[in-house]
Amino acid sequence: MKKLTGAQIVIESLIAEGVDVIFGYPGGAILPTYDALLDSKIKHVLVRHEQGAAHMAEGYARVTGKPGVVMVTSGPGATNAVTGIADAYMDSTPVVMLSGQVSTSLIGNDAFQEADIVGITRPCSKHNYLVKDIRDLARIIKEAFYIAGSGRPGPVIVDLPKDIQQAEHTFKFPETVELRGYKPTVRGNPRQIERAVEAIENSERPLFYVGGGVQWSGAAPELQQLARGLGIPVTETLMALGSMPASDPLRLGMLGMHGSYGTNTAVCNTDCLIAVGARFDDRVTGRLANFAPKAETIIHVDIDPSSISKNVKVDIPIVGDIKHVLTDMLSVVKGREGIAKRHAVWQKWVEQIHRWHKEKPLYENGKRADHITPMQVIGELYNLTKGECIVATDVGQHQMWVAQLFPFERPRSFLTSGGLGTMGYGLPAGIGAKFAAPDREVVVVTGDGSIQMNIQELGTAVEYGIDIKVVILNNYFLGMVRQWQEKFYNERYSYSAMSVPNFVKLAEAYGAHGFRIEKPEELAKTMKEAFATRGPVLIDIAIPKEEAVMPMIPPGGAMSEMLLA
Repeated sequence: MKKLTGAQIVIESLIAEGVDVIFGYPGGAILPTYDALLDSKIKHVLVRHEQGAAHMAEGYARVTGKPGVVMVTSGPGATNAVTGIADAYMDSTPVVMLSGQVSTSLIGNDAFQEADIVGITRPCSKHNYLVKDIRDLARIIKEAFYIAGSGRPGPVIVDLPKDIQQAEHTFKFPETVELRGYKPTVRGNPRQIERAVEAIENSERPLFYVGGGVQWSGAAPELQQLARGLGIPVTETLMALGSMPASDPLRLGMLGMHGSYGTNTAVCNTDCLIAVGARFDDRVTGRLANFAPKAETIIHVDIDPSSISKNVKVDIPIVGDIKHVLTDMLSVVKGREGIAKRHAVWQKWVEQIHRWHKEKPLYENGKRADHITPMQVIGELYNLTKGECIVATDVGQHQMWVAQLFPFERPRSFLTSGGLGTMGYGLPAGIGAKFAAPDREVVVVTGDGSIQMNIQELGTAVEYGIDIKVVILNNYFLGMVRQWQEKFYNERYSYSAMSVPNFVKLAEAYGAHGFRIEKPEELAKTMKEAFATRGPVLIDIAIPKEEAVMPMIPPGGAMSEMLLA
């Protein structure tokens, strides 16, 4: 059997895994694999910064559901990607990062561009490998993809010393993976599922609280079928938006720190909370002692047993893949006559929540004559796309406005950094999404602070002819920082004001198209023109610095202590 170099084994293994695109940046320690890549049919996207590569892989993974692939060199190449790896870890995003490493004989000698990336990423990756023997290489890559994409997804790092890439060995890709210590539970315990259905049946005010795990499991259809069949309302976390269509009357929108009054009041009054693929994040719960205070039963469905009762003690835990568990719940529900008798009671509960929504709606006055509001921008964005687009955001006020106001109708359409809250995520994630779904429109909504974190990836978008629209809500401030300083730091605006470049000229310097909008009467016409322009387009929209994301649960506060507009 013909021998291949380690570098060739890496590429053949990626092909065997069905990889069609890699986001990366070459350097000395990974050059043997880059040389082998040139002879393959795998598409490579040359980024401008390794953090951008990791976020592109995240965007690709979020849209396709399969691991995104990053390839970087040793030392600074690998450490530059760590923010993206940590982001993927916090948001359970499957990513496989291949990093070059100095030769095995030099490891530990402080060699040129050496960094202990296995040690550095141990706290922020699902698993990582340092390949020490070429005979293990194909197996390790097979395992890396399996670990990244199975169970609760996450990033896996494969560190490739240069001499391993250059060594030779016969290639045989494993057909199966057998890991003694890693066997995710897929099927939920039948008795626990029965108990959960019984608890729901006996409740007066049940509420589904769903997280990003629903989308990773591909369980949105089952969730919708179960919620509609029962007539139980659904609230979503930031990472779950789109799991339940925004047009469905049972869909309440986002809960938590910037959730609506009606949604958060529903959480405060539910007597049976059904958490599905969510982790009770602090941005959702507020003060833990006062979270869902009237819930007599809390049910938690999650594939990760370590997430259950970690933050909030639950009464009925169900460990398993969400799609499987919800399918089993549907079967149990169909066999119970008592459920049908509860529909009238639950309908009154839904009507009560809608009354709360009407009492204190989000942003009653979304239009101003003298300036552009974020509500107008998001409304115009919907008019132009009819919601049939993928929206990627950065982190801050613009992120929350999109989450509150843009009506997502389908899963895998909203890409944002939730757990780590990474400024600079949006543009590269949007580029990754475009490689994942070239036929879908991709829009990036960002702020004047966030866009500058990874604005160099505009060069990547131009080089590859990416048709992507980047909308900047520009208030010349770090907007969310300013909002906190206004409300909680006595309006002491410590270093949150920001000078910004001329974004139109900057876009043109990269070879993209730039537009500037300052007046409300210009908004619809200019945005229409910008969206009709092919290729990368940057739209700089001036908004007032005083605009705030409301309502808001104050830090350390309870849901019942929301600050309203």
